[in-house]
Amino acid sequence: MLQGRTAERERIDQMLAGARREASSALLIHGEAGIGKTALLDYAVERAGGMRVLRVEGIESEMELAFAGLHQLFLPVMDSLDALPGPQATAMRAAFGLTDDVVRDRFTVGLAVLTTLSEVAGDGPLLCLVDDAQWLDQPSVDALAFAARRLRAEGIVMIFAVRDGARGAVVNGLPRLLVAGLDRASAAALVGDLPPYVADRVVEEAQGNPLALIELSAALTPAQRAGQLSPLALPGATSPMQSRIQDAFSEQIHRLPDATRTVLLVAAADDTGELPLLLRAVDRLGAAMDDLDPAERSGLLFLSGTAVRFRHPLVRYAAYRGAPLARRIAAHKALAEALDEAGDAHRRAWHLAAASTGPDEGVADELERVAEWAGSRQAMASASAAYERAAQLTADPQRKARRLVRAAQKASEAGQDERCGALADQVALPLPDPGSAADFARVRAVVELGYGRPETAARILVECADLIGPGSPDELPTLLVDAMHAAFSSGKAELIAEVGARAPDLPVLAVPARLFTGDVSGALEALHDLVRISRRPGTGFMERLMTGIYCHLAADHATAHEITAASVAHCREQGIGGWLPTTLHLLAQTELALGRHDDATAHATEALRLAEYYDLAHRAAHLRAVLAMPAAVQGEEERTRDLAEAALDYTRPRDVGRGTADALGALGLLELGLGRAEAALDLLESAQREVSHPLLALSVLPDLVEAAVRAGRPERAKEPVRLLTHWAEAAHQPALTALAHRCSALTGPDDEAELHFATAVRLHEGGSGFQRARTELLYGEWLRRLRRKIDARGHLREALRLFETLDARPWAARARAELRAAGGTAAPTGLADGRISQLSPQEREVVRLAATGATNREIATQLFLSHRTVGHHLYRAFPKLGITSRSELAALLAS
Repeated sequence: MLQGRTAERERIDQMLAGARREASSALLIHGEAGIGKTALLDYAVERAGGMRVLRVEGIESEMELAFAGLHQLFLPVMDSLDALPGPQATAMRAAFGLTDDVVRDRFTVGLAVLTTLSEVAGDGPLLCLVDDAQWLDQPSVDALAFAARRLRAEGIVMIFAVRDGARGAVVNGLPRLLVAGLDRASAAALVGDLPPYVADRVVEEAQGNPLALIELSAALTPAQRAGQLSPLALPGATSPMQSRIQDAFSEQIHRLPDATRTVLLVAAADDTGELPLLLRAVDRLGAAMDDLDPAERSGLLFLSGTAVRFRHPLVRYAAYRGAPLARRIAAHKALAEALDEAGDAHRRAWHLAAASTGPDEGVADELERVAEWAGSRQAMASASAAYERAAQLTADPQRKARRLVRAAQKASEAGQDERCGALADQVALPLPDPGSAADFARVRAVVELGYGRPETAARILVECADLIGPGSPDELPTLLVDAMHAAFSSGKAELIAEVGARAPDLPVLAVPARLFTGDVSGALEALHDLVRISRRPGTGFMERLMTGIYCHLAADHATAHEITAASVAHCREQGIGGWLPTTLHLLAQTELALGRHDDATAHATEALRLAEYYDLAHRAAHLRAVLAMPAAVQGEEERTRDLAEAALDYTRPRDVGRGTADALGALGLLELGLGRAEAALDLLESAQREVSHPLLALSVLPDLVEAAVRAGRPERAKEPVRLLTHWAEAAHQPALTALAHRCSALTGPDDEAELHFATAVRLHEGGSGFQRARTELLYGEWLRRLRRKIDARGHLREALRLFETLDARPWAARARAELRAAGGTAAPTGLADGRISQLSPQEREVVRLAATGATNREIATQLFLSHRTVGHHLYRAFPKLGITSRSELAALLAS
């Protein structure tokens, strides 16, 4: 089967050699059925001499059993769970059904898989193989792919094999290797001793597929093999290749005794491969152990101890699909009866469902319990499938609708938005139950917010609130708060006000209800009350999140940071991973406003990794816009443009006003820092126009004013200065007032400028270092233009110091040039800064966290790496930094 596979074998050999040097790698092998994917995995096992091997094979009939594949893979190393950090061990045991605990966050399971593999590899290189991954349950595939994408220096090789065109689980984000058909010479070598024209016909029909070459040759009759028939008649010559191979296997199965075919069918319907279970089931169908002999002699399956394994997945497929429906139903019934009701309740429920041909409320109830269990383990794809099948077996219209809504909810949470929409389309409307109606609205809104327009998402929720509100007041606050969250993303002030008007007396809606209708003092008073409420124990998560958003909007960044940090901690402690990207996004925004750029970058990077893992495209776009801002400050032109343009590709077509404004604001700041004021002005004015209220674009106004002045267009700065001054006077926040004074100094008369500049510098104390540095730079430039060079030097030196601390290279270059022009000299960049610049981005993150005293395992959890990879990064970083121990890190970074 490995004839003509030199390149593929070399790729595998290189991966195995790397693992022996503690380098890790992952690969997704894909191709049509029978092309040789399994043979390549077998080759990897043969070449893995001395390595630990873990292997699992997906089975189509059991692909909805949550974490079944992962459990099968880890059965030989279950003792490794004892070495996991507490939360990870708890999550894994719950996922495997070993405890009744719930899994609050599927991300924890993925991290536990990474840690488990790393622990196993601690004793030597590890080879992990997943065959027919498309038929593994999606939660297992997600967790394994999560781990595979984060392998670095553990000595692990992970290889997945996927059949092209097959329905089932999706493996994302791994290097891919297409296994194509063999060339004609290699194909001819596989057909054996046949007459030339017979061999040519077999090669032609097999189209380079190794399994087809072997099986079509084996299926020839003696007369065909001798070349006595012409033209040669091959099985199903006009059908697709997979069908032809299956036809060849089906022909072999058809020649077996009836009882043996029964045993093969039951084995094909079972995913465990356990011989005792198989024998208990076939006994109910009148077959026995002896009936396995013909199948084993024919090479269709292999017995090893108490395990049963098919020769090839297509043999299993042919044995199952080739049997009549009535016999397949009988096989599933027999397996359901043979399974222990307590220990195998989930498998039993799915077998009963497979045996059902019409509504059956008892089986539907069992499947609903399976769905609840899977949902509690964060196996949302499996939960959705169970709810959907339960709905199909439900006769009562209201219960059917409720189960379909639940199926759609779980599909959405699993990131299966297309499937979620298809399930939602099956729900019969209107829904008489308010709770189901609210759940249904949330499902539609989540999908719309995730991949469509936030305005539409908000209106879906508002319409539902209007419909059910009078009769269901308990549902109203949640619907409206979710609608407000979506409305803020749209950047449409009129929509925000419209949502707030539905319940203006609700504390969490009172702030925007007043703020966007002109009652600024009333809004700030309501915000003061809301902050007090949010600090109380037991405050709802969304109430606290919205409070942080309002504080950030009102330029009270310190309070916003305090409240949002508490929300992030709550998400981490309670395992609410799906909301972590949103809370970390807001935390990063507040940190940018406070001038804590390194913290903002770290939190936004973590949030983006999570958003991508959870398939939250909407949030990922926002986060790319946020990450573009510190990149712009540092003058990283290519990275800034890549991040901002990726964000804009998502936000512009969907009218995500806030995200578009943030991305354009980052591009504008980049141009401003690089001295291209006219381009900066155009971008910043475009950012302001993306939102329909000046308060929603407050952060771009100081940049816009400076760009207008530097571009020689001071008239375009007048209205932004007026707006900024107005909101600063209303908000009474020192940082915002400082910016208003700076902008007034830039646009006002010279005899008032110095007072404005001096006031701004004073108010910047304790605030953003970046904004203070810009004020010092502008002040120093103004003084130098007035020929007050000695006075200018102090401000310019301070600006340079602060810019260098932030690694704001273009701004530091401007400050350095201004300082020289003022007759001053600049001190060289600090030694520590020079050393740190030698680190890779990943090494910087690891070093930053290690300096706080975090252990390797704690760092691994936060950065989604294995603890061995963290150790590898520190090992590489220490010589670059000129240190030998962790204890030296904090002092080095502080310097």
